[in-house]
Amino acid sequence: MRIEYINPFVEASFDILNEILGTSVKRGQLYLKKLGESMKGVAVVIGVTGQVTGRIVFDMSEATSLKLAEKLNGEKFDDFNDMARSTIAEIANMITGRAVTKLDKEGLAFDFTPPTIISGTNLNIYESEMEALIIPLDTGMGIVEINIAFKE
Repeated sequence: MRIEYINPFVEASFDILNEILGTSVKRGQLYLKKLGESMKGVAVVIGVTGQVTGRIVFDMSEATSLKLAEKLNGEKFDDFNDMARSTIAEIANMITGRAVTKLDKEGLAFDFTPPTIISGTNLNIYESEMEALIIPLDTGMGIVEINIAFKE
């Protein structure tokens, strides 16, 4: 994976999360994960086509997703309901949209699928022979991992 494909997502994640949460997001240590390893409980998956193929996953625990949804909606959520899901999907859309703008300015053409939300316990995403770069972000309300797997 080329760094020019990844940086726009890292930058967009920091920008959007800091803007909407009014906090200072901190980045953890980057690492690689083999695809098929378990996810945290709530995963927003966005497919990628164009100059590269693959996907981006915004991965977090249900507790983190609820805290983010509560902060942005100004109300308490007892479960991961339609409004909470919609809020988390919109965060992923905002980050992806900002990254697409940055990629376009660099002359890189990517197409993205609408977000798909997967939630539950013991989640695994399997893809053949790809590794994902994991960018952990501490939002102050929990960790959100940006999970990027692209191939040219």
